[in-house]
Amino acid sequence: MANYFDEIFNIRTREEFERLALEAFHFQLKNNLVYKEFVSYLSINPLMVKQTEQIPFLPIQFFKSHHVYASSKKEEIVFTSSGTTGMVTSKHPVAGISIYERSFSKAFELFYGDPANYCILALLPSYLEREGSSLVYMALNLIEKSKQNGSGFYLHNINELKTAVSKLKAKKQKTILLGVSYALMDLADSGCELNENFIVMETGGMKGKRKELLKEELHRYLAERFKISKIHSEYGMTELLSQAYSLGDGIYQCPPWMQVSTREVNDPFSKTKPNKSGGINVIDLANLYSCPFIATQDLGKILPNGDFEIIGRFDNSDIRGCNLLVQ
Repeated sequence: MANYFDEIFNIRTREEFERLALEAFHFQLKNNLVYKEFVSYLSINPLMVKQTEQIPFLPIQFFKSHHVYASSKKEEIVFTSSGTTGMVTSKHPVAGISIYERSFSKAFELFYGDPANYCILALLPSYLEREGSSLVYMALNLIEKSKQNGSGFYLHNINELKTAVSKLKAKKQKTILLGVSYALMDLADSGCELNENFIVMETGGMKGKRKELLKEELHRYLAERFKISKIHSEYGMTELLSQAYSLGDGIYQCPPWMQVSTREVNDPFSKTKPNKSGGINVIDLANLYSCPFIATQDLGKILPNGDFEIIGRFDNSDIRGCNLLVQ
């Protein structure tokens, strides 16, 4: 499937995306037993699936209960989600780590340019304190590509981070501060002020450390305290190999090989009408060897130009239809 990956990372048109998505759908039916059984339970005739709107999305919970994998070779790495003690976590077996590296590198360059031009500060304590984080893997790779002094991970050493920020401000160095929400709030509350050379990129939630906020509230809180105009955001998850980015105002854009749509909250197999909020469905064509078609637990809204907003999450994580394969 080498040509497939060359093609998805060079998609230029809607027609190319459509063709490759249908190719991925039939590959899944042939190689992913979990997805094949899921589609069978829905009584869908694969021969009648002629466009992406007809492709069924696998509920993301299956990554917690099943081995979602579509390759004959042993996985090179398994990414795992975070969770509190006793919680069942998602497991994402990755057939080729080079595919993930290619996906996040190309997406980063698409939205931000060469990482070598940035100092990259990663404030990801809850992710660094466990193994198997795809976000830490991505951040480490980007830090290694950065050519700037000061790039690195910061755990709970806020004072050291503030010292690094002061030096970077004095140098007028372009800097990306990538952080989990609660850690960014802790830094903002410490009196750390930034300037126009800094991009603050939040990712992830409060991890039980602080009260959950709407994205709009969180971004306003951080912008006011950091003394900057906008907060950027990364939208990704353990079960995906691609990320969408918001360059401000809570509006996310996908790279060309990724697409987001919404489904009705009470009917997971029906699409929402335009400008109506619903459950987020993701097509991630880089995810060929696990599952490219995922129904997430996030709520969002698709904008007329195809960009999207994240509103929140489902209160009830057991979306109807998720128990189809549980015997």
